[in-house]
Amino acid sequence: MSPFPAKTPGELIAALDQMGIANTTIEHDAVMTVEQSQALRGVIPGLHSKNLFLKDKKGQLWLVVAEEDRPIDLKNLRKRIGAANLSFGKADLLREVLGVEPGSVTPFAVINDLSMRVRVVLDQALAQGERVNFHPLINTQSTMVSGQGLVEFLRRLEHEPLIIDFDTETGLP
Repeated sequence: MSPFPAKTPGELIAALDQMGIANTTIEHDAVMTVEQSQALRGVIPGLHSKNLFLKDKKGQLWLVVAEEDRPIDLKNLRKRIGAANLSFGKADLLREVLGVEPGSVTPFAVINDLSMRVRVVLDQALAQGERVNFHPLINTQSTMVSGQGLVEFLRRLEHEPLIIDFDTETGLP
């Protein structure tokens, strides 16, 4: 376990506010999957994501943040980001490094990665989105920021995102 307690959703929102990143949070029923989240569309405008916590064969941790409907080919992604073979990270490792439970994975969780173990891969469509939504460390809320605000948040926490265009088969933007 991390020697530091994980941030609460309130502490995350306070950090966003302190960084000057406009945000709006709404509460909703717990959602564990993209499919469950899609039932909220009448309530939550903007782009939505799927967030994959991955580990490569060399031990590097990755957080892939992509548009929710985007197919992710791990073999192709591995080549694009320069990773060894990718597999899903275990729940205990997720809790230890990002301080969140399965079903609550979010790019905002890098606020808990004080050891800088995770590299963030961000879908260009989300980075450029006017309104993008992510769980604020728990899956009973969604927090909306701009794509630019998300990128700024990640950079301020020294988690420079690797932004890739998932609409192309090869190469970075």
